Amino acid sequence: MRRRIIAGNWKMNKTPSEAVALVNELKNLVNNPEVDVVYCVPAIDIVPVCEAVKGTNVKVGAENMYIEDKGAYTGEISPDMLVDAGVSYVIIGHSERREYFGEDDEFLNLKVKKAIEKGLTPILCCGESLEQRELGITMDWIRMQIKSGLAGVDKKDVANMVIAYEPIWAIGTGKTATSDQAQEVCKGIRDCISEMYDKETSESVRIQYGGSMNAGNAKELLSKPDIDGGLIGGASLKAEFGDIVNA
Repeated sequence: MRRRIIAGNWKMNKTPSEAVALVNELKNLVNNPEVDVVYCVPAIDIVPVCEAVKGTNVKVGAENMYIEDKGAYTGEISPDMLVDAGVSYVIIGHSERREYFGEDDEFLNLKVKKAIEKGLTPILCCGESLEQRELGITMDWIRMQIKSGLAGVDKKDVANMVIAYEPIWAIGTGKTATSDQAQEVCKGIRDCISEMYDKETSESVRIQYGGSMNAGNAKELLSKPDIDGGLIGGASLKAEFGDIVNA
């Protein structure tokens, strides 16, 4: 049985003092020993949040990471910096990074490999636009993202990864894929990994749904056999996050 994982993607929200206040507010609400809870926070919030979650069940993730250990890369953050600060997870390939910052599959594959090398657990994101869904190429597109993102990654490392399916048309729009639509794609992702590696590996990978999951729809989405958790945006900044964790 795969262990559930609910991760909050705070995006570019919360100053360090606001972040600590939110962690303290949520502390008792997300205290569920049966679920892995992760706060993926802005880089400037990582150190104070890592300090604030000590003694709780919450792990800290980063929203981004560069592919080099150190050097003249102004504005970037290295995996060694993240590890030293206490980070356990890192989001890779979020649609906003792909769209706004031009990160392509080849570059994201390098990030996945570097994260694994440094002992970080990648949360590899994939998802289709509304146009791609309407054209009927959702799984073709997502299979390409998965195959490219995992190219050259050993199956033992893949088994410990997290994949987040985020239909782009449902991120921050209030629209949500139906539970059946979400299950169909998450199963397709698992089938793709099975083809690339084997069934045992695909059955170990945890797959999240991340398109406007909230307290109202979390229970139904999480009841599906191939949806192991959620990557939560706006709702992770509210007490509602606790309801999702406990769904």
